[in-house]
Amino acid sequence: MTMSVKKLATAVGTSVALMAAGQAAAEIKIGVAGPMTGPVAQYGDMQFSGTRMAIEQINANGGVMGEELVAVEMDDVCDPKQAVTVANSMINEGVSFVVGHLCSSSTQPASDIYEDEGILMVTPASTSPDITERGYELVFRTIGLDNMQGPVAGDYIASQNPERVAVVHDKQQYGEGIATAVRDTLKDKGIEIAMFEGITAGAKDFSSLVTKLKQADVDYVYYGGYHPELGLILRQARQADLDATFMGPEGVGNKDINTIAGEAAEGLLVTLPPSFDEKAENKTLVDAFQAKGEDPSGPFVLTSYAAVQVIADGIEQAGSTDPFEVADTLRSGSFETPIGTVQYDDKGDLESFEFVVYEWHSDGSKTPLN
Repeated sequence: MTMSVKKLATAVGTSVALMAAGQAAAEIKIGVAGPMTGPVAQYGDMQFSGTRMAIEQINANGGVMGEELVAVEMDDVCDPKQAVTVANSMINEGVSFVVGHLCSSSTQPASDIYEDEGILMVTPASTSPDITERGYELVFRTIGLDNMQGPVAGDYIASQNPERVAVVHDKQQYGEGIATAVRDTLKDKGIEIAMFEGITAGAKDFSSLVTKLKQADVDYVYYGGYHPELGLILRQARQADLDATFMGPEGVGNKDINTIAGEAAEGLLVTLPPSFDEKAENKTLVDAFQAKGEDPSGPFVLTSYAAVQVIADGIEQAGSTDPFEVADTLRSGSFETPIGTVQYDDKGDLESFEFVVYEWHSDGSKTPLN
């Protein structure tokens, strides 16, 4: 039986770390990488809230293999270049496990580094299929894929018998990926795609886009991207009297879209993970968040909690902090989490994950439609 150089190096490093832990306070570092600043920091707030609660509760219950979990938090701004810097910093911090990153465009380059350095990563939010298409051993998720979410959105739009649909995206890995999945689903159902067009992330003036949408006489607009841009598009479309129903993915399902769009957010359709915070079995956990004045309803709060939990349970079941042994355990095991039973396929993707269509309201509340 042979061991790869990479696995051997990881095993030696783990042994050294364990010897050092015996001489000092025993701890297991969990890196948490996501946006603390920047235009989508609101989603990072969800990620850090979920991971902090999981680490706190696991430590209160004795830790993992008798060792305390310690968070190493870093801000990647959801920027690919900064994500690479953060990944290298995680290596320098001696981290073996990471919850993150959040944006697919950041997760992709960071995961290259983690795989090379023998660090296990669980992203609670990145949905691009490309991330797990490379056959990496140490990359996992606690959320579904664009090719799961896109068909849910496409099927719903098709069920409404639209006449002409526009599909717009922000030209980013996440936004264009989910938009493409929706477009392809609609095409398969014989729905006319009047436009498939990209906008520039960070732009403020979408008057030319709104004009094109009106000229194309569309009755549905699907947007792939994040809430800052869609909020402005909604507001400007309302001002231009564009009569169309808008829809987007979980990247727009943020209460801050109401601040940007105002009343124009009413009736927006959004695909999101199920409201895990409303499940009876999560009441005690939800109460713990609320006791801290935190909102557990965001789409990435409990997926982030689950990411920490599967790492901790994987270590316990493997009886080891070696990332490769933990990865093998994750692929062969079953884990009970606030998002349900987690089981992985060979790629590190969830065997199943549900997305729900919601109608968004101008007060930030939402109503499930499927």
